[in-house]
Amino acid sequence: MEINNEKKKLSRQSSSFRLRSPSLNALRLHRVFDLFDKNNDGFITVEELSQALSRLGLDADFSDLKSTVDSFIKPDKTGLRFDDFAALHKTLDESFFGGEGSCCDGSPESDLEEAFNVFDEDGDGFISAVELQKVLKKLGLPEAGEIEQVEKMIVSVDSNHDGRVDFFEFKNMMQTVVVPS
Repeated sequence: MEINNEKKKLSRQSSSFRLRSPSLNALRLHRVFDLFDKNNDGFITVEELSQALSRLGLDADFSDLKSTVDSFIKPDKTGLRFDDFAALHKTLDESFFGGEGSCCDGSPESDLEEAFNVFDEDGDGFISAVELQKVLKKLGLPEAGEIEQVEKMIVSVDSNHDGRVDFFEFKNMMQTVVVPS
């Protein structure tokens, strides 16, 4: 019964909860892994994962989380390596969402819309400095510390100078991001 309730709860989560595009999953998952691996030792401990989930507003019972995660940690290791983390993600994706690509076409445009919606918390079609700061804080990024810094980030992509980022500006910014190979 508990799992069914949890599945229902997770299925109502923001569409951004899932990593949909198979071509971008590995890159996204590496970025998530790096964010969660606070001490940069190449492992995510149960404690690091618990803290990261909590920052994202996804509080989990520590003992339940530990029992789930421990089954993916290799013997003699202190935490999840990236491959273990990817296996955990795949298992959770299949358990809660029916596997990759079950609800989205994975097109670049839909990926950008999905990413934009993560930042546009109030759904007004714009990303404000406050919204950006909230997301950066949830991710534990130091750039979130000062609103002035966040405002500079907004200004750097705000081509129409209205003090916020619309989807067109977001899309242009994302298309100029260079992804290392």
